[in-house]
Amino acid sequence: MNVLIVGSGGREHALARKLAQSPRIGKLLIAPGNPGTALLGQNVPVGADDYALLVHMARAEQVDLAVIGPEAPLAAGLADSFAAAGIATFGPSAAAAQIESSKIFAKQIMRQAGVPTADAHAFDDTRAAIEFARSSGQPWVVKADGLAAGKGVVVAGSVEATVAAIELLGATSAGSRLLLEQPLAGDEVSVLALCDGERLLPLPPARDHKRLLEGDRGPNTGGMGAYAPSDIGAELFDQIVSDLMLPVVRELAAAGTPFRGALYAGVMLTPHGPRVLEFNARFGDPETQVILPLLDGDLLAALSACAAGRLDGRGRTRAGRFAG
Repeated sequence: MNVLIVGSGGREHALARKLAQSPRIGKLLIAPGNPGTALLGQNVPVGADDYALLVHMARAEQVDLAVIGPEAPLAAGLADSFAAAGIATFGPSAAAAQIESSKIFAKQIMRQAGVPTADAHAFDDTRAAIEFARSSGQPWVVKADGLAAGKGVVVAGSVEATVAAIELLGATSAGSRLLLEQPLAGDEVSVLALCDGERLLPLPPARDHKRLLEGDRGPNTGGMGAYAPSDIGAELFDQIVSDLMLPVVRELAAAGTPFRGALYAGVMLTPHGPRVLEFNARFGDPETQVILPLLDGDLLAALSACAAGRLDGRGRTRAGRFAG
């Protein structure tokens, strides 16, 4: 199979390394790639945001499967463009990718699916959000509705800090709409799963490091490192997959927007049980770099099966093995 990976970061390097090990691999293209991916396949000087040229190049190179790494091309509909060109794609449509590209959409889907998550209030302008925050008399987690490269969330410690966060995020392009969410306490864990629109094939859980400064006293970053596996126990792991992730997959499918790609659940392990903090619509970065080396078997076969809607959920153990 000829494969195109879209992206240029450490996540794409990890994907290229794993896919290059597949006995099914033919030509491996990475657009635009990086010096590490150049050692595993062929870098192509096409930006991840040059959607028309990516589709043209994929056709010319007879690509059998496109794997989209970053969130922005997914939100912009690159998977839809590949599909229209007859190219199988691991990565959700723009409609399904709203589970990440719109925090408000994701919260609505979770409510409809009955998924445990923090209470939240959506606002279309900063003035109304500020008035609500002040009248509530309590701090809130402030989230920009749109994509913000992992930096669109502020965990405020006071009402005034909440107001400052609203003003800060409301001035960004991602913050034209805002979500004010009840704070949750506990440990965080990231669970990623491959999805074919109906079924999930979960990968080993991971934890990343988001907050700046000693003691996690600083603001969130896009992720400064990660480790896997995170030993949360088989029962809790299965609960996260069955109660927090599968209902969302079914809700998206019922809405006519099946999710085919990597579904990432950011979960807070509260004293009252696991609660979803957010969903991402792609492989996490930096989580992918520590998860993929743990997996045995053929990742390319699994991604291709997801793109075709034919994932065999029996092909994995908790150790991360895939069916050949």
